[in-house]
Amino acid sequence: MMIKSLKIFGYKTLLLLFVLYFNEVFPKDNKLFWDGRDWNRVKKIADYNTNYEFIIKKAYLEGVLDGRLFSYLKTWENNKVIADNVFSETVDYLTIRELIKNIDHFYNDPMNSYIPIPSAVLIANMYAKRMNMENIDLYIKSTRKWINELTLDLDTLNYSKLLEQKVIKHNND
Repeated sequence: MMIKSLKIFGYKTLLLLFVLYFNEVFPKDNKLFWDGRDWNRVKKIADYNTNYEFIIKKAYLEGVLDGRLFSYLKTWENNKVIADNVFSETVDYLTIRELIKNIDHFYNDPMNSYIPIPSAVLIANMYAKRMNMENIDLYIKSTRKWINELTLDLDTLNYSKLLEQKVIKHNND
């Protein structure tokens, strides 16, 4: 009886150590957007099959563009001027195949790997339209800055305080 309980205790301890190990080795990030790291990982997920890679990237981009159109239309219902100002950037200048190729090229630079894909779509279209390089570089730098600030804010966020604020707001409604 004693040996059986020691075995069970040993298995439980081993399981606990296993879980703790994986929590330390593979921690989750605070992540809001797909970025270049995810984009470049698609090749591996598709088992280096270029057809599957293209299908996955195409599906993602079509979802992003459809979501943007939906947001534009919902905003346009309420205020046409705001919708036209907020969604003024052209993102359908390139075909999906050209857009994928340009985003692949953009994410070849490791400095761009953490820039969100929606921003990469805008940047790819900026390059395609042959916009002024200084403006493109300024947009890339500002995007890097805001995503870094947003990530830092998420990493330092006090979640218990956030939950407390939500409870207070919910109780006041």
